[in-house]
Parts: sequence; structure tokens; C-alpha cells
Amino acid sequence: MVVFWSIPARDDLKGIHDFIARDSKRYATRVTQDIRERVKTLSEFPQLGKSISEIGEENVREINIYSYRIMYEVMPDFIYIHGVIHMRRNFKPEDLER
Repeated sequence: MVVFWSIPARDDLKGIHDFIARDSKRYATRVTQDIRERVKTLSEFPQLGKSISEIGEENVREINIYSYRIMYEVMPDFIYIHGVIHMRRNFKPEDLER
């Protein structure tokens, strides 16, 4: 299954990198690479994550890595990454661009 990153999700990943890079460019690169690798596993295992409780739809799911929530939607022919947010962020369903 093909995985597509939304523009907001790409922006989230860049923001994570830039924030961490203030202290360590090496660690920032590692974290963003690990996030990308985690997302790649979804192409083979799209149901890997759990449903997002705030959304309540079975096809809108999340997987976690470090302190981030990778939010995605399983579509018939592809997986759509909606965003990568910090777990401490106060997430609301309307924050997820769909």
C-alpha cells in the first residue's frame, strides 16, 4: 500500500526537526528518520496503529514513536498521513485536516 504525506504532516516533521536541531542536529536527523521509518511500516501493516479516541473512526488511526503521535487514515488504496504531533499537545478533532 502506498503512503502519502499531507503538507501539514510534512510541515510537522520539519518543525520537529528544526526544534530538536536547536540542541542537536544529529539527534534531530535521527528522530525524523525514525519517524519516517515507522511510517514506512504502515505500507505493509496499515492496521498497526490504534483508533484515535478523539476522532472515533476505525480508519483514522495513530502510531506512536518517542513522544509523537503519527496520525493517519487508511483509505481503500493508500494511507494518508495527516500529522505528527507531540503527545503533550492538546489535540482536538478539528485540528486534523481532512
